[in-house]
Amino acid sequence: MTKEEETMNQVPYAQVSNVSPNNSPSEAPTLPYTGKLGSGDPGMPIEQMKKPETVGLKREIGLLNGVTIIVGCIIGSGIFVSPKSVLESAGSVGMSMVVWIVSGVFSLIGALCYAELGTTIMKSGGEYSYILEAFGSITAFLLLWVTLIIINPTGQAIVALVFAYYCIQPFYPDPDCPPPDLFVRLAAVLCISKFMV
Repeated sequence: MTKEEETMNQVPYAQVSNVSPNNSPSEAPTLPYTGKLGSGDPGMPIEQMKKPETVGLKREIGLLNGVTIIVGCIIGSGIFVSPKSVLESAGSVGMSMVVWIVSGVFSLIGALCYAELGTTIMKSGGEYSYILEAFGSITAFLLLWVTLIIINPTGQAIVALVFAYYCIQPFYPDPDCPPPDLFVRLAAVLCISKFMV
């Protein structure tokens, strides 16, 4: 084998594809081979070179994404209902502020517990993964079914009832005449059937 043929064998295919039959091999580009062709080094076994790269999401979350996830999980429709009852039960504005601060501390403790679980058990699945790791598969399976049958539907029903109440309330401005319960329930059913399915 001549020196030109050896140089030709070292050039990657993409660099010699522009050689026409009229050109001789001596006119082909003779760039040095860097050892990086395709997905690996030519010295690697063929099975390893042909292994497809896996595609997935990056396992990272920024400050803004973390804050929006926590705010989205914590703030629900209850914030539009509970201030009135908290103020009535507390008896004063100062005492109601104390109740809100204590509730915020409990929410912060829960968020920190979830943050520690997320850094300790780095699997996707949220609560399911944590319960599976701590208590086993039966408890995790029961959690999924309880969430599916009880927790999520009741949460959606509460959100729909609050939404319906606030949509109908402007048509009943007199505080002594609240919206009829039947109208609120019908609007909530309409909300669930049209917007939450």
